[in-house]
Amino acid sequence: MKILRVDLTNKTIKTETVPDKYQDLGGRGLTSTFLGDEVPATCDPLGPENKLIYAPGYLTDTPLINTCRLSVGAKSPLTGGIKESNAGGTIAVDLAKMGFKAVIVEGSNPPKKTSLLKIEADGSAQLLDASEYYGKRTYETVAKMKETFGEDYSFTLIGPAGEYQLGSASIQTTDRDGMPCRAAGRGGLGAVMGSKGFKALVVSQKGKVPVKLADKNAFRDASKKYTKAVRDDEFSGETLAEFGSAVLVGPINAAGAFSTRNATQGQFEQADEISGENMTKIMKERGGQPAHKGCAKCIINCSNVFVDKDGKYMTSSLEYETIWSMGGMLGNADLDSIAKLDYLCDDIGLDTINTGVAIAVAMDAGYREFGDGQAAIELMEEVAEGTEFGKILGNGPVAVGKHLNHDRVPAVKGQSVAAYDPRAIQGMAVTYATTPMGGDHTAGWVVDQNLTEFGGTIDALKPEGQMEASRDTQIHMTMVDSMGICDFAQSGLAGEEGIEPVYQMISAKTGKPFTGDDWELRGKQILKIEREFNRQAGFTNKDDRLPDFFYKEPLPPHNVVVMVSDEDMDKVFDFEKEI
Repeated sequence: MKILRVDLTNKTIKTETVPDKYQDLGGRGLTSTFLGDEVPATCDPLGPENKLIYAPGYLTDTPLINTCRLSVGAKSPLTGGIKESNAGGTIAVDLAKMGFKAVIVEGSNPPKKTSLLKIEADGSAQLLDASEYYGKRTYETVAKMKETFGEDYSFTLIGPAGEYQLGSASIQTTDRDGMPCRAAGRGGLGAVMGSKGFKALVVSQKGKVPVKLADKNAFRDASKKYTKAVRDDEFSGETLAEFGSAVLVGPINAAGAFSTRNATQGQFEQADEISGENMTKIMKERGGQPAHKGCAKCIINCSNVFVDKDGKYMTSSLEYETIWSMGGMLGNADLDSIAKLDYLCDDIGLDTINTGVAIAVAMDAGYREFGDGQAAIELMEEVAEGTEFGKILGNGPVAVGKHLNHDRVPAVKGQSVAAYDPRAIQGMAVTYATTPMGGDHTAGWVVDQNLTEFGGTIDALKPEGQMEASRDTQIHMTMVDSMGICDFAQSGLAGEEGIEPVYQMISAKTGKPFTGDDWELRGKQILKIEREFNRQAGFTNKDDRLPDFFYKEPLPPHNVVVMVSDEDMDKVFDFEKEI
């Protein structure tokens, strides 16, 4: 495989052989290692020294199902630390089919200049002027690019929020239908693209570089076992196709962990109206599409196409985190307005989680009323228009809290937490506080280990066992993100054979033995690199803490606070001393 390096300052494009150090890396492992090697931790995230790395997962170039994730890495303008954000859709597979391990974008265009990178099926690439797309939203941009380049391309791009260089700016990428509705949302990496004057990455879908497997038969056998496990699992094989990730609304609300009205309550009294079950009912009535295949190589079909009362497209896909951030957090029970807000985030290029929480902080401060979905839509349009408050909102909840002098801001390292209140699921307190990525739920999702409905054995309301659960899951997730495996396909890892088929596939690809010990060690090494980057950027253990109100304000209905000690928070990464 090869690396494509693009220098926007000098307008050069180079194809490089992959250094030995990076041969066995992909996805998050590659982006974080590369950032640690080449990007000064103290650099301005929006300056030319920062670099953007787009990396398919290590297994994305193989026939394995549900390995379509693209990792995007850079120093985050939101957290000030290292960041990997990943997206689904088609582009990761398209890059991998051309034999690209990564595309690295460095330098920057002069002010008011913007360009795009177009990569053809044979791997050749050229920088093109993108001034005609400047200021345009993502859906319009993709439509115009299709007219120019054709339908057989994947598009990864920013909207106005990225061009404004806002802290919540996402990087949008197209799904199998060509809609820019998949996002590398977290960390404000769209602002990094904007700072470089880099509008889009346009990639042919016709690449045909053959995959290199040391043992094709062994890979095929292990892949079959893994695929069967994903299909046989009730959650990934049935539930997600029927209700999507929004099926989580009910159990998380029942657990008292569904942060509502800016985390002042743990349950939303109208949760049934925004549940996956009701969403599916509405889609079927209107002619929408549950069980939609949004990503390349997907067999789960967790996506959906939500339509309005006239059957017109509104958004794809309406997922749990967005339903929470634009629903429960705002006290908003109107699925149509939630769908509109989701579409606007994709179109403007904004992280739905960070933006929804920013609006919630504004509502909590009295700037707008809870429950007013139309007011939220109007605030979103302010972001697109670049008004003074729109830019504050687009910079995330911390910026809104400072502007409105409001201190209930559910964010860690500048990034909002997600849809699991850490007071009701104490293990998520550890993950939010300690992950190098900021308040990121995917870095160490321990909900299943805490809730009996998901087979959990840890008491969600108590601190015992939470540090260990989060630590082990964070190690594991670095590798899942490095492989390019979809989170929802992880149900296959819980089957009879567990994760062994994945180890077997890695071994079959490389021709070298690979075990659970290797998986754990490599995960620890990646986390150590990320933590070292953050240390050099100025982070200390004081940054591995939650906002004060999580420790002081009991959350109804359980009326508990975060009880995980600072001592336990500081022990999560003790393994660094051993590697």
